[in-house]
Amino acid sequence: MLIYKVVEIGTVTEEAIEEVLNTWSAKGWHFDGLQFAMRESSKRPAMAFALFTQQSVCEEGIHEN
Repeated sequence: MLIYKVVEIGTVTEEAIEEVLNTWSAKGWHFDGLQFAMRESSKRPAMAFALFTQQSVCEEGIHEN
């Protein structure tokens, strides 16, 4: 079974995005995408959402691929 993780990034900077990607990748999550929430009055995103996936362990204790 595939599990999803969504991480909100409130301050959208290169450093903040790198920190989220490196932190969750180190925990075994696989980066799936990045979505930006834009403001009408600005060209910079108001926030971003990093999307990750991970395979769950099945009931018998075997890791699914």
